[in-house]
Amino acid sequence: MTYYLLSVVQPTGGEPPAPDDLAEITRRVEAYNQELRDAGAWVFAGGLHGPETATMLRPDEGDVLVTDGPYAEGKEYLAGLCLIRAADLDEAMEWGRKAAAATTLPIEVRPFADPR
Repeated sequence: MTYYLLSVVQPTGGEPPAPDDLAEITRRVEAYNQELRDAGAWVFAGGLHGPETATMLRPDEGDVLVTDGPYAEGKEYLAGLCLIRAADLDEAMEWGRKAAAATTLPIEVRPFADPR
């Protein structure tokens, strides 16, 4: 088994879903997470606060500089993640498809470099 990171990509700006739509998305994401658990593929999942809550730590000549805000401004940001176990990329991609359907957002599927 290999570990894969499924990254939930959120476009910046725009309006959040209406409350009824958000409730339906939440229901679908909870069902998706349960399906992952039932299949033995679930390792961890969680959402993140917006990039405005980020703090950057940068090494600088033996010190570490601390700055507020995200690493870079962009049109999209990491809104959440899901760590899964999958036999291969095809299986991970299928979980990614299900995640995209549940969240209504783009999902990036990426294998870990060290497949322990």
